[in-house]
Amino acid sequence: MAKKDDKTNVMRLLDKAGIPHGEITYGPEVGTVGTEVARAIGEDEKHVFKTLVTVGKTGTHYVFVIPVAEELDLKKAAKASGEKSIEMIKSKELLPLTGYIHGGCSPIGMKKFFTTFVHESARDEEEIVFSAGKIGYQVKLKPEHLEKMIRLNYADLIV
Repeated sequence: MAKKDDKTNVMRLLDKAGIPHGEITYGPEVGTVGTEVARAIGEDEKHVFKTLVTVGKTGTHYVFVIPVAEELDLKKAAKASGEKSIEMIKSKELLPLTGYIHGGCSPIGMKKFFTTFVHESARDEEEIVFSAGKIGYQVKLKPEHLEKMIRLNYADLIV
């Protein structure tokens, strides 16, 4: 459990909503590679998810949440979102758009709401782990509790 002053905005939002969740921290030596984070916190890679921000051909932004060891299939992402094509946004666009930096992006608490898709495997997990909005901080919660925090759709999204 993070100390009160160590809480991220995501943790505070979950607390305020009364959503039960676990809070996990790790040191800066771990870095931001999702599979390394999963190992460092002792979680199976299939339970740990990364948050990716994209832009469609129409200029609309979308968020995709997938297991850390997997790769987003841009064709499946485009199909799920109803776009002709989807591409990853440039790293320098992430902070002004979402309020988060690369390696600390969470589907909860972005500057504004973006249509969000979560890989369908999350539905079968008891709990999933994802960034708490800051490098070194993760939250663990039931997928149905994530659904209470953000509007999301489940889809097949990985290569």
